[in-house]
Amino acid sequence: MNPLARLGVSTVYEASGQDGLVDAALTRVVPGSRAAGPVRTVRCGQDDNFGVHLALDRIGPGEVLVVVMPRPAPVALVGGLLAAQAKARGAAALLVDAAVRDLDELVALGLPIWARWITSRGATKSGTAELDVPVEVGGVLIAPGDQVVLDGDGVVRVPAADLASTRSAATRRADKENELLPRLVAGEATLDLMGLRRANQPLDTTAEGPA
Repeated sequence: MNPLARLGVSTVYEASGQDGLVDAALTRVVPGSRAAGPVRTVRCGQDDNFGVHLALDRIGPGEVLVVVMPRPAPVALVGGLLAAQAKARGAAALLVDAAVRDLDELVALGLPIWARWITSRGATKSGTAELDVPVEVGGVLIAPGDQVVLDGDGVVRVPAADLASTRSAATRRADKENELLPRLVAGEATLDLMGLRRANQPLDTTAEGPA
């Protein structure tokens, strides 16, 4: 598994200076799944999925296919057959800023997939598409060479130029949290462990006034 996937969306997002979080209501199709990897992008024609077929012919092992249209719409660009091809080609995940279909089959397949909608409404195959171009999902620009991290908290983009520094910062953050966890389980307080007790001590509104 990609190290960023183990670290998770929230840790990577905080380590990146709170940058790159995809602001979209996405459904994680396969419960409990998580993934990360370099992106391959496709901008399909409106309500058309021919570009997905083209992109999957190029997908490489460990890559995340990011699928968009000019305008997000509840049209299924990916179903069971395309997802099966993606898994067979070694794709790490699919991020679909549109709809997917064949939900039961997708869950059984197990390929990590995030989508904006689930519907049976099918797409056309007109042949228009742009491959490996910068695309926007949820207000975040995702370019070829970037990486994305996907889990139950959503999706975050890590620019290619920031990958090493973000991974290092996220690892340090995760190590620190892992050190704190057993002490919290043992009953210590985050106010003490994080040095917050004096800095943000609330006023005691229950105390009596001067005698």
